Amino acid sequence: MRVQITIQMDGKCKISTAEKKIEAMNPKELLLYATGNCAALTLKGILDKEHICPKSISIEVSGELDTEQVMASSVYRAFNILYRIECSKIAEQSKVSRAVRLTTEKYCGMLQMLRRIAPVSHEISIVSVESAVEC
Repeated sequence: MRVQITIQMDGKCKISTAEKKIEAMNPKELLLYATGNCAALTLKGILDKEHICPKSISIEVSGELDTEQVMASSVYRAFNILYRIECSKIAEQSKVSRAVRLTTEKYCGMLQMLRRIAPVSHEISIVSVESAVEC
C-alpha cells in the first residue's frame, strides 16, 4: 500500500496520485497519507527556517501489511518513507539532507508514532539541477 505527497512551492501539500481521492481511501491508506502530510509539513517548516526552497519535493509513504488483501484485521509489519527532492544549487544538498534527517528521526510526530507499531525505514534521493559548467 502506497501514498504519495507533493509539496507545492506555495507551501501547501496535496496528494499527487490521481488514482484515489482522500474520500475513497480506506483507514489504512489514510494513516499513510497522514504520515506523508506530517512529514511534508515538518520538512517544509525546517526548510523555510533555513531559507531553502527546493525546486520540487515528493514524499512517498508505503506500508507492508501482514495480509494479501486489506482487511479490518490487517496490521502493518513495516513502513518506508521515500523523499525525492530537486535542488536548484549543489550547495543546498547537504542542508536538505540534514532537514530530511531531522524530519524523519526527530520532529515528525506521525513517524514517531509509526515506530511504535512497526519498523520505519527511509530513503533520500536529492538531485541538483545546477549546471557544473557556466557558459
